Amino acid sequence: MKSDRLAKVLERVEAWPAEVQDELADLARDLDDRLKHGDYEPSDAELAGIDRGLADANAGRFATDEQVEAALRKLRGA
Repeated sequence: MKSDRLAKVLERVEAWPAEVQDELADLARDLDDRLKHGDYEPSDAELAGIDRGLADANAGRFATDEQVEAALRKLRGA
């Protein structure tokens, strides 16, 4: 059974570009995993990475637009 809100969104999703539909699918898969397995607990290595990222942000070190685009292309397998 779908909620009315979900049904309306899914109608619009069909007109979205494939890569955006894939992003939505990834989000839905993550939500489904959380429902099946409970809240996600990051590993020590992931927590250390988060801490490094927060320290970089606090120091004003951010990725350039080009670096972000390159990372997204890599994640999307392009």
